[in-house]
Amino acid sequence: MDFGVVLQASPPAARVVEYARQAELNGFGYAWTFDSHLLWQEPYVIYSQILAQTRKIMVGPMVTNPATRDWTVTASTFATLNEMFGNRTVCGIGRGDSAVRTLSGKPTTLGTLRESIHVIRELANGRAVSYRDATIRIPWASGSRLSVWVAAYGPKALALTGEVGDGFILQLADPDITRWTISSVREAAAAAGRDPADVKICVAAPAYVGDDLAHMRDQCRWFGGMVGNHVADIVARYGTDGQVPRTLTDYIAGRQGYDYNQHGQAGNPHAAFVPDDIVDRFCIIGPAERHVERLTELRDLGVDQFAVYLQHDGMDQTLEAYGRSVIPAVNPAGPAVW
Repeated sequence: MDFGVVLQASPPAARVVEYARQAELNGFGYAWTFDSHLLWQEPYVIYSQILAQTRKIMVGPMVTNPATRDWTVTASTFATLNEMFGNRTVCGIGRGDSAVRTLSGKPTTLGTLRESIHVIRELANGRAVSYRDATIRIPWASGSRLSVWVAAYGPKALALTGEVGDGFILQLADPDITRWTISSVREAAAAAGRDPADVKICVAAPAYVGDDLAHMRDQCRWFGGMVGNHVADIVARYGTDGQVPRTLTDYIAGRQGYDYNQHGQAGNPHAAFVPDDIVDRFCIIGPAERHVERLTELRDLGVDQFAVYLQHDGMDQTLEAYGRSVIPAVNPAGPAVW
């Protein structure tokens, strides 16, 4: 299993770069960031500095979207970083959440998401693509290599991921939901004539190594609120009975709105509806041994990467504990090489 760290691009940008550098020293292979240009600083600028100050770590957004960024500019940005630093980028993408909602917009359709994945990937890999009634190509990008990983929860989005994604991003660490989503993605990949093993699986969730369970729950409760934004969309589309496991949908019954000005922040009062058992299921909190136990379970389900959201007051101790104890225990023979 590989490991990533998910950072907010909050000022000062130098601190974000330093956390990515420390992550690499602690055995992490990926440095992801939020991509919400009104709430945080511009991630692609920060990626350039992370890549310049590290040796191997991959960088990318968790996640960008097709609405707020021009697809051709996104492709060109990734191709430029790849040319400068040797193909060390990955594009995480979804329909859009905070980046579009802070502009009073809505997530894009799955059809738009599908088209954007194709255009971004083809252009960033130096290939020609049809776009807006023209055939276009980035002529200098022939050496660039970019994979596109899709964030999804609902049945149709999971199917799209299996059909066209290079990777799947699930933003929660509940084993039962992980099992259901992986099965859905792999079934869709097989039905599309793809090798399901070609779709890499990334689970991303807050992880906090410590002993004060109540404190860690409060520090990570924001994540259930963030996931609840997506779950609310799923419930509106599919209802609470049928295609989506109730283990994913039931907990939002007490949800009463969300303030994106506090998006992704520990202590977010709009996440007060999230019960303790959801925090325990969606996140990984507790002593290092508990992390190893859950991660081993996720690995055995087929998860290729676990990405740690570090939005709490135990960032340093968690990063160090993963490097010292957790990653070596999960990967006794060393990190996977893809």
